[in-house]
Amino acid sequence: MAAAVHGRRRSGRPTLEEVAAHAGVGRGTVSRVINGSPRVSPATRAVVERAVAELGYVPNRAARALAANRNDAIALVIPEAETRLFCEPYFSGIVRGVGAALADTDLQLLLTLVRTPKERQRLDTYLTAHRVDGVLLVSVHADDPLPDLLERIDMPAVLSGRRDARESVPYVDSDNSGGARAATAHLLARGRRAVATITGPLDMYVAQCRLDGYRQALTEAGHHPDPALIAACDFTEGGGRRAMAALLDRRPDLDAVFAASDVMAAGARAVLRERGRRVPDDVALVGFDDSSVARHMDPPLTSVRQPIEEMGRVMTRVLLEEISERRRDRPHLVLPTELVVRASS
Repeated sequence: MAAAVHGRRRSGRPTLEEVAAHAGVGRGTVSRVINGSPRVSPATRAVVERAVAELGYVPNRAARALAANRNDAIALVIPEAETRLFCEPYFSGIVRGVGAALADTDLQLLLTLVRTPKERQRLDTYLTAHRVDGVLLVSVHADDPLPDLLERIDMPAVLSGRRDARESVPYVDSDNSGGARAATAHLLARGRRAVATITGPLDMYVAQCRLDGYRQALTEAGHHPDPALIAACDFTEGGGRRAMAALLDRRPDLDAVFAASDVMAAGARAVLRERGRRVPDDVALVGFDDSSVARHMDPPLTSVRQPIEEMGRVMTRVLLEEISERRRDRPHLVLPTELVVRASS
């Protein structure tokens, strides 16, 4: 005998409306649950999921996407070379977080690297045609035109980080300035007096914020920031090596280094060893990210922990919310950082 829904017989596959009636909620609520939107309370989600199970409802993905003008896919765009993607723990952490947030949805994740002008043009054409439902953008540079394009074409998007303090596109960031300030203050509290820093590329707001935090800590401790103790870099291990060598040539008396990433700190550590400087006896060393690199260095690296995987998860949840229901207020979230002290300082 066919099952009945609220006194009405049905045949064939159950509909979204029947699930909503069975659960006692609106059709839109059922749709949000099925699409993995975070804007549903746990209690309501449980009621809808129970109704789905009891009725044996199976979403018609093709019809749903067509009716809603949806593609059931989002793009994770990383405008960097594949060598950085596979070598730097930051990117793998973001990908893990995004994947975890999408695990219970039907959305496909498209990983896109942008390395050349031709690839950028192809991506612009692809996005302008609305071939995906939303975009996650990682590693944002100040002159990157992609966020502006996404706004012009009304594409839901979330950035990891931001281009500047006035960023208009939704973003999820970490407290870069506060983390750098804590790292530098820690070195000063250990009695270090010539504290250098290796920055990220200064066309990135994240690198500017970490440099600002370094300068703030010095100023608060009564020290004048010395340009000779600041070396701009590119968030790579090779760049960390070059920057450390330049700092030692300029200021051989330096006794501490705050590197704005663990990967750069690893490069700095190699040069310090080559130059006969002991860590932490001669030069204390602190990084940023608290990645696997920090834990496996010799000695283990003191580092500022930023919740990289959590950033990926939160970015994805915000994007799903934007796809489900565009809001006037743009989410701007900053997650806390924490200094993890190890033997290198």
